[in-house]
Amino acid sequence: MAIVDKPEDLSLDLENKGASIHLEEEGDVEKENFEYSGVYRHIKEKFERAKTSRQTDEDRWMKSYRNYRGLYGSDVQFTDKEKSQAFVKITKTKVLAAYAQIIDVLFAGSKFPIGIEPRKEATGIENDVHFDPNELTQENIKQATGQDVDVPNTTTVRPDILERIGGLKTKLEPVSDDLREGKGQTPSSITFEPAKEAARAMETKIHDQLSETNASKHLRSVAFEMCLLGTGIMKGPFAFEKEYPNWDEEGNYAPEFNTIAKTEHTSVWDFYPDPDARHINDAEYVVERHRYSRSQLRALKNRPMFRKESIELAIDGGSNYSDEYWENVLDENNNDLDTDRYEVLEYWGYLDRDSAEEAELTIPKEFKDMDEVQVNAWICNGHILRLALNPFTPKRIPYHSVPYELNPYSFFGIGVAENMEDTQLLMNGFMRLAVDNAALSSNLLIEIDETNLVPGQTLDVYPGKVFRRQAGAPGQAIFGTKFPNVTGECLQMFDKSRQLADEATGMPSFAHGMTGVQGVGRTASGMSMLMGAAAQSIKAVVRNIDDYLLSPLGKSLFAFNMQFNFDPNIKGDLDVIARGTESLMRNEIRSQRLIQFMQMSANPTMAPFVKYDYILRELAASMDLDEDKILNDPREAAIQAKMMAEIAAMMPQQPPQGEQAVEGNPEAIADPTGTGGGTIAPGNAPEPTAEGFTGAGGGANSEPQPQQTTGPVQ
Repeated sequence: MAIVDKPEDLSLDLENKGASIHLEEEGDVEKENFEYSGVYRHIKEKFERAKTSRQTDEDRWMKSYRNYRGLYGSDVQFTDKEKSQAFVKITKTKVLAAYAQIIDVLFAGSKFPIGIEPRKEATGIENDVHFDPNELTQENIKQATGQDVDVPNTTTVRPDILERIGGLKTKLEPVSDDLREGKGQTPSSITFEPAKEAARAMETKIHDQLSETNASKHLRSVAFEMCLLGTGIMKGPFAFEKEYPNWDEEGNYAPEFNTIAKTEHTSVWDFYPDPDARHINDAEYVVERHRYSRSQLRALKNRPMFRKESIELAIDGGSNYSDEYWENVLDENNNDLDTDRYEVLEYWGYLDRDSAEEAELTIPKEFKDMDEVQVNAWICNGHILRLALNPFTPKRIPYHSVPYELNPYSFFGIGVAENMEDTQLLMNGFMRLAVDNAALSSNLLIEIDETNLVPGQTLDVYPGKVFRRQAGAPGQAIFGTKFPNVTGECLQMFDKSRQLADEATGMPSFAHGMTGVQGVGRTASGMSMLMGAAAQSIKAVVRNIDDYLLSPLGKSLFAFNMQFNFDPNIKGDLDVIARGTESLMRNEIRSQRLIQFMQMSANPTMAPFVKYDYILRELAASMDLDEDKILNDPREAAIQAKMMAEIAAMMPQQPPQGEQAVEGNPEAIADPTGTGGGTIAPGNAPEPTAEGFTGAGGGANSEPQPQQTTGPVQ
């Protein structure tokens, strides 16, 4: 991948779209960090403000996490009389069911659900170009006949057409004189689609980059936090030096390094956005909180624009990581010991010129005329580990936030666990009541009148127990009382609460394997109808993933490659298409519809209106096949058709099916009845009066018939 080796190699000239300014280490680093302490304080203030504003959201996430794990919080108090503390983890079932359905939709195909297509009216690149190798031109006619004949030119010849065909320039340069704009109209013309070829090349490049950074695994992590906590965060793309294991001939480890476009999942617990933003596009800044060990902190030295001496000074300052209150719940092994980790804050945000000057950030003269600048800074232990202007063009914060259920008045969304918080509380309460009542009503309450019993006896009760009674007033000395059993009523309320959980989450129980479905769900068609209705809520979630994650991520990857990748094959006026919703229609159904359409369009009058090359590509994609490997482009298809026609002309003519040439006489045809020519087949039955007919009225076994005349009777 042709990405610049290091962002600092880029020029400081504003005309260079990749301009990158970063703080270098010159002279006394400690003094330099002290001079830039205003930047450090500015970032810490922004972080503390974002941290304070999201505490309400953290409380919601903690409740959701506890319900998922089956843990009671400190706000739940049990009385001394309550024996059962059961927790029915229906929240976990619902969250995993929603997660499984989302993953099943997103990864229904064999490719990452991001596609690239050319614009309908592309600028800077041609949609269609063609040339006709058999085209009659004035020069060709003069060479053949020696006469000058005017041939009207029905297509447009553009002198700059070679500059507008992208990666096809090298392939089509030999026929540049015959190259025309638009689609070919003659049977022998060959049409190319430069915009579509650039889209395919860009899509292949993006999918390779996503595969290189294992983006599918990160997307699954995003989907899980979406279902559980309501919001998923994806970070990227950004340049990253990836190590590839390699050993030389002597067995020594000699790894290779390559710059890739890295994309990764960021936990919502570590993400602190601008508290005044409702969406990532509205955020003036975001802060990501890292928990690094010494080794991880030192590994930052190998990344571009990090200040090596400042990293060592931060390590010498000692560990400064302190666990948040929610981390004590998430980390069950926390033993309240000092954490030997470092808190590193990664800041991405816009700064207007006045705010930057108030933060004592010296703006280079090349950026003096800009109203605002966007910076990326890493800080730890009072030291600036990295300070650089955002290298991306156009400027963007490299984070993508996607909600499970959109809350239009908050940055963070609503998840499955939060939607069923109340119903989970009801189910737990009714189940505890049922268990406590079952334990109480399963034994007798025994009352004993000791005045009628012989003293000194044990009052233990067991089968066959004999109590000795002494003389006294007549009457019963031992009484047994059975406590009323209301377990059935409690379980009915539990089932009702579970039905309410189905309504609250939009995830019915039968959709994740619950048995005993009654009513319309007892038939296959009824169950199919119910499953289709249940999929509506997942469709809305997948649309959120398309709009808030896949589409912005694809556009970021497109911009990243257009800025840092100099391959001409991927240059073009292209659109990013999020294909998560497309995956809702299964490949089997899609392929069946494509085949049905091809059968409908088999009529010769319809054939000129159908783009069969597109149908074949879509059909191959619906079958999880690589269309680029099994299908030819139009030029290759024309060459292949010509070769097949030449091979067919060289082959000897074969008799029609069902007929066989007689040996020694190729022009003679074997007896089709199979009775004398040696053809192994049942043959056809001879007709009356024909040779071989054995029935009455004709053939060898019949009596000769008088000859009939057609003339008049004398």
